[in-house]
Amino acid sequence: MRTLFVTGVSSGLGRAIARAALGHGHRVAGTVRTHDDGRAFEALSPGLAHARVLDVTDDDAVFSTVADVESTVGAIDVVIANAGYGVEGIFEETPLATMREQFATNVFGVAATLQAALPAMRTRRAGHLMAITSMGGLMAVPGMSSYCASKFAVEGMLESLRKEVSGFGIHVTAVEPGSFRTDWAGRSMTRAQRSIPDYDTLFDPIRAGRRTASGNQRGNPAKAAEAILSILDVAAPPAHLVLGTDALALIGSARAAVDEDIRTWEQLSRSTDFPDS
Repeated sequence: MRTLFVTGVSSGLGRAIARAALGHGHRVAGTVRTHDDGRAFEALSPGLAHARVLDVTDDDAVFSTVADVESTVGAIDVVIANAGYGVEGIFEETPLATMREQFATNVFGVAATLQAALPAMRTRRAGHLMAITSMGGLMAVPGMSSYCASKFAVEGMLESLRKEVSGFGIHVTAVEPGSFRTDWAGRSMTRAQRSIPDYDTLFDPIRAGRRTASGNQRGNPAKAAEAILSILDVAAPPAHLVLGTDALALIGSARAAVDEDIRTWEQLSRSTDFPDS
């Protein structure tokens, strides 16, 4: 039996992960936004499901909640920083305040969650830190600049963190899901208002297509949850866990484009060194 701390278990992928972990007999301390959601979560598995009401943008609350879980539920073996949301909007049309709010949850909420759990894991020389980023953390599409920027930031943070804690027996995994059949692209998404007609031809079909696809995505959240849990028993878990055939294709294409730029402009890149270096 392990103790997992999972943020955002009220719905979506977080709910699927928590439900699967409880089904495997693990203890799950899950964060929710309301007491009603907390009661519903604990009813999934009385004695194993432990709800904590938390706003991940409140740093002090994150640290005190993690400390409370450690003292009342048990030593945390696995952290899955899942809480987050999407902002859809053309970059030029997206208010900077909206972008800051996106980062407050998707980046600093993740940072606070991992930072709060890290000292005890370092002391025990064991643990697994995960964050649900997105295929949008390794590739980007028009109309999702704020969201992709936040996920790229988390990817960089985890890459550095992984190298800092690898000597302490702590694993770090970035989970990059593609499109899954959750409400992420439905009522859970914040949409910036349209204001510039120049972008209509590009973006209007994208926004309409995302609305149509919501609820019909290819990815199965229950299968994603099982995939995530399966790496807990691996001696050398992946640094990156890409989930979904769409994510594999889109990330692969994006990485190939970067590789092509590197090859094409290699000589110009080399020309910037001092001759004697």
